[in-house]
Amino acid sequence: MTDPLQDEHAPLFTVGQVASMLDVQQAFLRRIDEHQVVSPQRSAGGQRRYSRHDIGQVQHVVGMVGEGMTLPAIRRIIELEHELAALRAERDTLAARLNDRD
Repeated sequence: MTDPLQDEHAPLFTVGQVASMLDVQQAFLRRIDEHQVVSPQRSAGGQRRYSRHDIGQVQHVVGMVGEGMTLPAIRRIIELEHELAALRAERDTLAARLNDRD
């Protein structure tokens, strides 16, 4: 069994804890969830629970908001970043397969 403290995707932190850690308003965290920019997991009672990975994403969003970007634009940027990462992984896999043929 994986230790939740070692799992960066384990939903361990509440909205209040994350707001305090990052010095943002709880309403901001709710708004980025509503805009599907960063969507934390939910507890059995429906409360938002953030992982360390989610917190890193929120920090990224805070930086972009600070640069004047809108939440829809940020959501699209994050989608494109994920697509780019997937394409790079696919490229690397194909390059390795080609190298193995030689």
